[in-house]
Amino acid sequence: MDERALLERSGGPVTRGRLARDLTALGLRAGDVVMFHTGLSAIGYVAGGPQTVVGALRDVVGGRGTLMVTCGWNDALPYDFTQWPQDWQDALRAEHPAYDPATSEAEHNNGRLPQALLRLPDTVRSRHPDVSFAALGPDARALMDEHPWDDPHGPDSPLARLVTLGGCVLLLGAPLDSLTLLHHAEALADAPGKRFVTYEQPVLVDGERVWRRFTDIDSEDGAFDYSGIVPEGAWPFEVIAREMLAAGIGRRGTVGAAESHLFEAADVVRFGVAWIEGKLGGKAVAPGG
Repeated sequence: MDERALLERSGGPVTRGRLARDLTALGLRAGDVVMFHTGLSAIGYVAGGPQTVVGALRDVVGGRGTLMVTCGWNDALPYDFTQWPQDWQDALRAEHPAYDPATSEAEHNNGRLPQALLRLPDTVRSRHPDVSFAALGPDARALMDEHPWDDPHGPDSPLARLVTLGGCVLLLGAPLDSLTLLHHAEALADAPGKRFVTYEQPVLVDGERVWRRFTDIDSEDGAFDYSGIVPEGAWPFEVIAREMLAAGIGRRGTVGAAESHLFEAADVVRFGVAWIEGKLGGKAVAPGG
């Protein structure tokens, strides 16, 4: 979409001040710990782009607030590289760069905002290569430090700590299916058929490049088979989020030109766990169980 079309859709430039006013009207407050997902083009013509959005968020949460994003790693190896021809694997094991929280690019599919936050000097990024998060603010280290290598969406993950800190989740023009916090609900849910993945990535440990094996819920293809409980073609997280909104959980409003939503993190996890367990029932079986 060209600039003129974006300007017309948003009724003129979306400035830092306008964003801050709209975010405040949505319910974001000073001191909030907020994980945000952004669909930049949905907002309209944002004067200054990603850094304007980050600046507006910082204006609203203030010096006592903390911003958090999901990053991932754009150059992470696919889970199935261990099934490639042996000489390909050998080349990768010999020379594929290690994940480095300081320099590795955020997953491009997560949009421009995670990389914009990573550019700021005081941002803290977690150590996990496949499930990295980043945060900026006084609670950044409490959220990011010692991100568990295994079960990185589960207890003591940055997502779990977001809940413990009384945080919230902002979908700023982002679709409802981008509610990453529901992966934490999947990790906690006690239901049958939970799917796990095991994979390898090179990481830095005390400055040395080492290969590690990781275990996690299958956040790529789905931690559960939702096909029997969501309409064909629908995204499970969107269905869960819409049912949350229908139950009166979360707020919606317009930021710039974008429909946006604000949820309390604890409410999302509580509802998500109950929804999964209620729809799928039974007891989960852990790997090897």
